[in-house]
Amino acid sequence: MLGYIKFADALSAAFGKVFGWLIVLMTFGVSYEVFVRYVLGAPTPWALDISFIMYGTLFMLGGAYTLSRGGHVRGDFLYRLWPVRVQAAIDGLLYIVFFFPGVLALIFAGWKYASRSWQYGEVSVNSPAGVPIYQFKTVIVVAGLLLAIQGLAQVFRCILAMRDGVWLAAAEDVEETEQLLMKQMTSPSEHPDMK
Repeated sequence: MLGYIKFADALSAAFGKVFGWLIVLMTFGVSYEVFVRYVLGAPTPWALDISFIMYGTLFMLGGAYTLSRGGHVRGDFLYRLWPVRVQAAIDGLLYIVFFFPGVLALIFAGWKYASRSWQYGEVSVNSPAGVPIYQFKTVIVVAGLLLAIQGLAQVFRCILAMRDGVWLAAAEDVEETEQLLMKQMTSPSEHPDMK
């Protein structure tokens, strides 16, 4: 189980980190569009579609990465008070009852949706540029597969937590600003730049 968890976490991290760079591309794309539209008076017909495609791809392919790092929103005002074994049992049940049926629906419906789009070479109707979007619809299937792979790893985490009474820690390659600032405020001697 540990080997599979490491594999799934690494796969999700690879996709999340690679496609995270779409933020930079989106920034340059939107900046270019603003410049040519308002300074040169020559707006592009493709900018809106490309920004939608990049943001949608980032959002979809970042889901498994966020799941692997425990970053999805959860209402844990009661949950955090329960023993770890109870938390794991509830999480495992919820993955089986809700998560996997939803992800499987995403994969199968996405496959049907994407295959139709590939068959007739679908292009965007939002702009006169006719930006192809069939490759974007394939992202739905890829995102579903990544979520399924990561979801199984999360179920394995639940099984280990039920067995051991301790959660297997998620990898930490990013830290929220609030947590970083709180750490720096509580131990300024470790951070000489904060003095």
